[in-house]
Amino acid sequence: MAKKVLIVVTNHTEVHESKSTGIWLSEFAEAYIEFTKKGYELLVASPLGGKAPVDPGSVDASTPQEILDAEKYLENTTKLDEVSAEGFDAIFLPGGHGTMYDLPKSETLHKLLRDFYEGNKIVAAVCHGPAGLVGATLSNGQPLVAGKRVSAFTDREEDQTTLASHLPFLLESKIRELGAIYVAAPNWTSHYEVDGNLITGQNPQSTLAVTKAVIEQLG
Repeated sequence: MAKKVLIVVTNHTEVHESKSTGIWLSEFAEAYIEFTKKGYELLVASPLGGKAPVDPGSVDASTPQEILDAEKYLENTTKLDEVSAEGFDAIFLPGGHGTMYDLPKSETLHKLLRDFYEGNKIVAAVCHGPAGLVGATLSNGQPLVAGKRVSAFTDREEDQTTLASHLPFLLESKIRELGAIYVAAPNWTSHYEVDGNLITGQNPQSTLAVTKAVIEQLG
């Protein structure tokens, strides 16, 4: 039986009127490509379903063609309401600033994350993807991230994007508030944390490391 991974992406398209956002394409694509190489079955879902936006800032003239080619898997995502944890082995949340807006508010996602985590299935997220973990609680009412070693986009990195003042919250600060043991490396270096079946990475540079850690745990 092939392993099955649910990839959850954002539908949100702007930080402010003159700044578009969405998914950081390499974070989605690198994971999608690696999981596909392993023969995994993948389902891409989003809160609203349909086309999921790519952050224009995540693509330029130097972006490899295989990364660009992965955008087609974002053309028609499944609506989260139509998905359950049943049959899946892992859930993966790539980042992009869009995730900071819709994923923290998605009760459907929060229930899915609880079901995956309490079902001893892998919960993985990278960069701004851990924004999806922010509203997730366990059956005992505790935040999913409380007491766990977690990495995510740092406040220092956010300062360098110059977007911090426009965002609904700062991800590192929020994760710390929820009681996580937040761990980071220097800005823009690959770093990830594994705490049981929770796997999180710091930034776009960490995507492959997180993906490979998921693959290793899935065996």
